[in-house]
Amino acid sequence: MIRQFITSAESADKKNYWARLCIPALVFFLLSFDMPARLEGAPQKPNVLVIITDDQGYGDVGAHGNQMIQTPHLDRLHEQSVRLTQFHVDPTCSPTRSALMTGRYSTRTGVWHTILGRSILYRDETTLADLFRAGGYRTGMFGKWHLGDNYPYRPTDRGFDVAVHHGGGGVTQTPDIWGNDYFDDTYFRNNQKERFEGYCTDVFFKEAMDFIGTPSEKPFFCYLSTNAPHGPFLVADSYKKPYLEKAVPEPMASFYGMITNIDENLGRLRSFLEANGLSENTLLIFMTDNGTAAGLSRPKANETQSVKWKGFNDGMRGTKGSAYDGGHRVPSFWYWPQGELGNPRDMDSLTAHIDLLPTLADICHLDTTTTQPLDGISLLPWLQNRPNPFPDRTLFVHSQRIEYPRKWKTASVMTDRWRLIDGKELYDIREDPGQERDLSVSHPETVHRLRTAYDDWWASLKPRFDSYPFIVIGSPKANPTTITAHDWHGNSVPWNQRMIRNMPAANGYWMVECEHTGWYRLTLRHWPTEEPKEIVATEARLRIDDIDQTIVVNEPTQQVRFTVYLKKGTTQLQTWLTDSKNQETRGAFFIDVEAL
Repeated sequence: MIRQFITSAESADKKNYWARLCIPALVFFLLSFDMPARLEGAPQKPNVLVIITDDQGYGDVGAHGNQMIQTPHLDRLHEQSVRLTQFHVDPTCSPTRSALMTGRYSTRTGVWHTILGRSILYRDETTLADLFRAGGYRTGMFGKWHLGDNYPYRPTDRGFDVAVHHGGGGVTQTPDIWGNDYFDDTYFRNNQKERFEGYCTDVFFKEAMDFIGTPSEKPFFCYLSTNAPHGPFLVADSYKKPYLEKAVPEPMASFYGMITNIDENLGRLRSFLEANGLSENTLLIFMTDNGTAAGLSRPKANETQSVKWKGFNDGMRGTKGSAYDGGHRVPSFWYWPQGELGNPRDMDSLTAHIDLLPTLADICHLDTTTTQPLDGISLLPWLQNRPNPFPDRTLFVHSQRIEYPRKWKTASVMTDRWRLIDGKELYDIREDPGQERDLSVSHPETVHRLRTAYDDWWASLKPRFDSYPFIVIGSPKANPTTITAHDWHGNSVPWNQRMIRNMPAANGYWMVECEHTGWYRLTLRHWPTEEPKEIVATEARLRIDDIDQTIVVNEPTQQVRFTVYLKKGTTQLQTWLTDSKNQETRGAFFIDVEAL
């Protein structure tokens, strides 16, 4: 109708000055009249659902050839999806998550460990959730965060509108609510403690579905990050019993049971999406965070009989934490019916966790001009099966797990064909996917080329090594706040509740930032508030900024309080709780800090 009007008006224009004058106004009127119909036909921004499980390896999926594990819903998703069969992540938890969230190599973001204050994502990094929120999405995360437990590093500080998560890197770790055991636990809902009923994975999937199902005109970005099947391997007997009956050894039987429970929840979630008309325009991505943790048996030295089922790793060498492919090649399924991804198929080009952010930004038209320079690329042309040649790439993953990064530590330099391990061993991954035949001697030029690429990459990371993610104290957004030994810098870190119960002779320091000058109260404890036990000390010492104070502990107490005047700025915080033998053997495992 509009086009017909313009044609006739142009004809009139040749005869009449007033027609020329009226054309723009009449066109605008007709366009505005026609606008609702035009909007109804316009494509909507897709919903995005990223599901990432913890410590589930490539071989811990039935569709990948594991004949023991029962994962029918994952197998169905695999069948329906574009499958990135050479998709790589870091060999451990936090680094993978930081790369996924930023599109940048993990060490560049300040995350190269899972504890030691080195699992905290630098404050100047922009996250996927930041981009989605700015792009008009509502954002939610459920389960494992593991990129900082204190302000300004919590999920709600990093772009998420809604967050239900546990503390630390897993349920039962030091920052987690004391006494959690995977069943009927207390988690943080938008940083407030809340008791939930049910198994952890069931809870996180339910909360995700509640978020997804909330009526809204905005599309959603949902980050569903299960702590399962990470240890401790706790699951209902009904899930592990079928594997025990088939002679699957522990803890693998429980590990498999936890994955089967995840699989059931995936089926429930997909049914929910379909029932609510959301499946067609929801991009669903399934992936895991590193190689398998318990999907291969490790025979004990005194084991007298062979294990019937030894697990499955698709022929790969290495497991979680390894530089070999078994430590970092993981599942990656992309399903989006309305997104024109083409027929389900394997995509065997070299891809990685750093590609998620640029790809999702491309798909959802998110503005990345605010981010730090990205390391990943958008995979959209190849996901949509366009005839573009895939670029030659050299990618890097490593596992540091120390306070200060060390060159060539547990490192893999990867191309479509080659793997250079620790700068020494060279494998042709096409001909030798099990990485059994070291070709470094016969291909010195390839070793040199890959070492040079690594040298350049390492040099680009080094400027970030000397930075710290400072935990902010005194902010009205988190006052009081509790900091724990999980984030100590030092050599000995009691990162889980079992270690705390054993009262290790350990100490370390925190890097903190006082948001404003003023009086602060610091309460030192060996035990969390949920476990009201006495400290083991006859003397308590606090050192922060230019303050160094000591308090004598004359009688049994659960805590020691210092009130000090602190200046605005960054500083180091350390404590000593001296035992009856007058030996400074322990720091305070928990400190409540409150600006007065």
